[in-house]
Amino acid sequence: MIRLFKHYIPHAVMLLGLFDLVLLFGAAELAWQLRAAQIAIDPGPFVSRLGMLLGFAGVVWLAMIAVGTYGADALRSMRFAGARLLVAVSLGVIALALLDFMVPGSQFWRSTLIYSMFISIGLLVANRLLVGTVIGTAAFRRRVVVLGDGRRAQRIRLLAERPESGIAIAAFVGMNEGAPVIEEAIPRAAVQDLGRFVANMGATEVVLALEERRNALPLKDLLRIKTMGVHVNDFSSFLERETGRVDLDTLNPSWLIFSDGFSSGRAISSAAKRVFDILASGLLLILTLPVILVFAVLVKLDSKGPAFFRQSRVGLYGQTFELVKLRSMRTDAEKDGARWASRNDPRVTRLGRFIRKVRIDELPQVWTVLTGRMSFVGPRPEVPQFVADLDDKLPYYAERHMVKPGITGWAQINYPYGASVEDSRAKLEYDLYYAKNYTPFLDLLILLQTVRVILWPEGAR
Repeated sequence: MIRLFKHYIPHAVMLLGLFDLVLLFGAAELAWQLRAAQIAIDPGPFVSRLGMLLGFAGVVWLAMIAVGTYGADALRSMRFAGARLLVAVSLGVIALALLDFMVPGSQFWRSTLIYSMFISIGLLVANRLLVGTVIGTAAFRRRVVVLGDGRRAQRIRLLAERPESGIAIAAFVGMNEGAPVIEEAIPRAAVQDLGRFVANMGATEVVLALEERRNALPLKDLLRIKTMGVHVNDFSSFLERETGRVDLDTLNPSWLIFSDGFSSGRAISSAAKRVFDILASGLLLILTLPVILVFAVLVKLDSKGPAFFRQSRVGLYGQTFELVKLRSMRTDAEKDGARWASRNDPRVTRLGRFIRKVRIDELPQVWTVLTGRMSFVGPRPEVPQFVADLDDKLPYYAERHMVKPGITGWAQINYPYGASVEDSRAKLEYDLYYAKNYTPFLDLLILLQTVRVILWPEGAR
């Protein structure tokens, strides 16, 4: 994988994305040339339209990221990828058409956008047919030797078996830890020189999947392997990189303390994040105020009670604040205390079901972002009653409050709505990953991919 601003991106995804960007640029140029030939005009010097070509490629490429074109499902299913590509290119073209309408003289190919759209879709689909088939082969997978043959090794094998996986297991080496779970593991006694064995396997990485490190860590061998240029990784760091979450089952305080993360440089990032929150929330409030007012009136007409729902939530450093949303439930929804929302929850009103699905009920939270109690991106704030309960049941739950809560977040775009302690545990793993690896780049990825969650709200309740 490639580590970009502390976030890991698979080589295959990076390769596919770069090819897509070049093809979008070429599609825009081809569309321009076709349209110029059709109406018999001189297309003009290439440099004069370079900015527009880059603008088209950049906008459509960002739309592709936003709708999940580079997600696991799109990488392993051509039908899924085709549908997402059609939506992405359409959104990009609509955005450019609106820009051309709002900014006179921009000439964003008003007459050639339709050409660009169809050419882009054709080239992008062809790219996936040619390159996408190669991505699934071992040529683009890192060869890994796993030291261990127990439950941890089994988890790595299951990861490698996923179609979208970027790793291929070269060999498992049993480290004499007891009854093996991986039957085909090579006994450590059968490997005379571990460094030479790793080299013969063509491995680029060795992962320590030992159940118990005491008296089992082959330090001399690992040092030699490291000096050979082969990356040596521990199990927790490997899982974090491959899954985008911090694994609670193997997490210990020393790993959090000594691993890369929670850097002091985040002070500058936090300042930039706050400036963005102020500017974006102010603009968004101006743009969405009519929508909020209209739906506030509709909420009042649909059911008895106030238009807005106010509730205490736990925020940064465990401090409570008041969250404001458009009311989507009956006023007596929490007469017996706060509880998880369930599928087809009878407490949700008729209009509430709609505004939850399209996330309109979340719009008033932008005011909370403007006042500084929340951010656009961060862990979802929970009610104090849930926090007290989860803090007792889940390790490291308090650490998620070391960053400001957000309207959207890494857990929200990677895991559906949670309505149990187990769901909260899974989301906590994503929240800890975000808190540990936060950068403005990760925030941008989350904001873009929130579009996918809005368009395909599988987890909304």
